[in-house]
Amino acid sequence: MNPIEITLIAVGLAMDCFAVSVACGIGSPAMAQKIAARIAVFFGGFQFLMSVIGWSAGYGLRPVIEGVDHWIAFGLLAAVGAKMIYESMRGEEGRNLDPAKFAVLIALSVATSIDALAVGVSLSLIDVPILMPACVIGAVSFMAGMVGVALGKRFRHIFERKLEAIGGLILVGIGVKILIEHLSA
Repeated sequence: MNPIEITLIAVGLAMDCFAVSVACGIGSPAMAQKIAARIAVFFGGFQFLMSVIGWSAGYGLRPVIEGVDHWIAFGLLAAVGAKMIYESMRGEEGRNLDPAKFAVLIALSVATSIDALAVGVSLSLIDVPILMPACVIGAVSFMAGMVGVALGKRFRHIFERKLEAIGGLILVGIGVKILIEHLSA
């Protein structure tokens, strides 16, 4: 997997973080920069950790599912992408929550990083080493968190759902590409 594909996956995964961060900024326009930074650190950190955990789980299962690994990778990426598109249409994520509270921040971090767990499994199934992708995923999610809060405070609810849908489309597209590559090989 090349660096552009890894970056696109990271951007796709970061759309959940971005959308929730925008919602946090909208809900708390007077949010301190310290809280915005904490949101970004938690989102980036959880995205990193969950992708590594998913990769580890998938790597352990690899000998058992080697013959259908490309179908599983496609299915996971397509399901995560479809879920993101669906949630973007509902538009309820992250509203009316106080991210300054530790329990709320943990819940938001876990909720936005479940997709990274599935992507980590997918990466292990196609034999991609995890360190570089996990770092890119974490860094992009961190930046998405910082930018999302700032934009949410400033623009209040203009782009949030559209970006989450775009992230979902990116993940579905990469899943289709993996499937095509393996079926045509």
